[in-house]
Amino acid sequence: MSDQVEFTSITQNEGVEGIVVVNSDGIPIRSTLEDDLKVKYASLITQLISKARSAVKNIDKENDLTFFRMRTKMHEILVAPDKEYLLIVIQKTTFDK
Repeated sequence: MSDQVEFTSITQNEGVEGIVVVNSDGIPIRSTLEDDLKVKYASLITQLISKARSAVKNIDKENDLTFFRMRTKMHEILVAPDKEYLLIVIQKTTFDK
């Protein structure tokens, strides 16, 4: 399956509001978000993942971060880190009232 098919497949899931692919330098290389928003997500999430990965390594040097999920009142941010890239998916959060 090609990268384009995978990217399109993710965006078609219900609730997905955006995707950002970030390179190892923290630069967004592909996105479905507006320019200012993709840069903001790329910068902040790259820093957060760096801290999370460091925390995991400090607890157990043999371990590594494989997935990160953060839920807020409005969004759920899913991050799949790799050695060369971060895949960031932003989706709507629904709460029962």
